[in-house]
Amino acid sequence: MKKKILIVEDDPQISKLLQISMQKINLDAVAAYSGSEGLLQLQLQEYDLILLDLMLPGVSGEELIVKIRETSKVPIIVISAKQEIDEKVQVLKMGADDYITKPFHQEEVAARVEVQLRKAERSNTTDCLSWRKLAVNRDKIEASFNGHELHVTNAEFDILCLLMERPEHAFSKSEIYEAIWKGTYLGDDNTISVHISNLRKKIALYTEEEYIKTIWGIGFMLV
Repeated sequence: MKKKILIVEDDPQISKLLQISMQKINLDAVAAYSGSEGLLQLQLQEYDLILLDLMLPGVSGEELIVKIRETSKVPIIVISAKQEIDEKVQVLKMGADDYITKPFHQEEVAARVEVQLRKAERSNTTDCLSWRKLAVNRDKIEASFNGHELHVTNAEFDILCLLMERPEHAFSKSEIYEAIWKGTYLGDDNTISVHISNLRKKIALYTEEEYIKTIWGIGFMLV
């Protein structure tokens, strides 16, 4: 069955452009033209990924992210004209998995959608990793600390898995970015730092010990 994408965008022309982009890579696209309509669609059926504008009538994109993350880990890619770094950081902290600024290239959107869908697909064979009191189950897409579930986004989960594959190895930002997002790291993206910060806060709910260390001038390491 084709994977189903929800496009929440109030501009009919942009929405149509995104629908065509999804159809070109053999995905079903459903359009919602307000945040309220987006919420209704999510109540009616399940989606494999959401493309989300922020400045929406009714329920804003930010509000929608918060509501979605209360019950779902579905990948969310924000596509917005807001270009300020603070806006991007806030949205990523809320639980978005990726952020694309307008105007965008159709090919880039399609590529990022495919990356998120691949990350959401897991092998039927259970693949578990553990380090100290941290554990991840790649089959179930679950992360825990000393038996307590860590409520992580898809991007946070993938970064944690990468760090746990090679504990005490210092990963550069470019290594992390290229491993997770399969693109070229341009050196000016704060995405990784935001996700790392979120992971630290979630682990800190259960321990005061340091688990993710910043290696200045290099990147991050699981310790």
